[in-house]
Amino acid sequence: MKNYVITIARGFGSGGKEIATKLAEELQIPCYERQILTMASQMSGIDESEFVSVDEKLHGSYLTKLLKAVPYNTIIEPTEKDFVSDTNLYNIQAEIIRNLAKTEACIIVGKCADYVLRQYSNVICIYIEAPRHACVASIMNKMNVSEERAHYLIKKTDKYRSNYYKYYTGGKDWTNPINYDLVLNSNRIGREDCVNLIKEYINIKFK
Repeated sequence: MKNYVITIARGFGSGGKEIATKLAEELQIPCYERQILTMASQMSGIDESEFVSVDEKLHGSYLTKLLKAVPYNTIIEPTEKDFVSDTNLYNIQAEIIRNLAKTEACIIVGKCADYVLRQYSNVICIYIEAPRHACVASIMNKMNVSEERAHYLIKKTDKYRSNYYKYYTGGKDWTNPINYDLVLNSNRIGREDCVNLIKEYINIKFK
C-alpha cells in the first residue's frame, strides 16, 4: 500500500520515539510528533505554546474534566469562547492526523493517533513498552538525571499520557493490547529489532 500510517504509542523511557525515528529513516517517510503541534498552530492561528501546554496532558483536574460534557467532535470557530479549550486544541490536532492519513505515508507518535484513525484501513498501531528498570536506565542516560528523578519522570509522564488517552477516547485504557496491532517489549528484543519487526508486519499487512 502506497499510503499507510504507523501510529506509535509508548511508555516513557521505552525508546518509542527512537524506534519511530529509525523506522521513518529506513522507510523514507516522515515521522510526526512535535511537528503536529506546529502544524496545528499554523492551521488555526493559535499560538503554538497553547498546543505544547496540553500536549498529551490535561489542564486542571482530571476528575473535574470527567464531570464535563463529552468532547466535541468538530472544530469550533475562532469567534467562540472555547476556541482555545483543551478539547478544541485536541480536535484541531485530530483533524491534521486524519488529513495526513488521507494524503501521505507517515509515522505518528502519540496524540491518541491510534484512536483518531481507528476506522482507517491503512493504519498499523504499535505500542512500545519496557520494564521499569530499563526505562529508568534509559532516562538516566538520556537526560542525565538521578535514578530517583527518572522514576518520578516516568510516573508523571505516563500518568499524563494515560489520563489524556482515557479522556479523549471515552474511557479506553492506553495500555490495552487490544488497541494495537503489535505490542513490543523493547528491552527483550532490542530497539533495532523492534524496527525490523514493524517492517515485517507492514509487509504482512499490506502485501
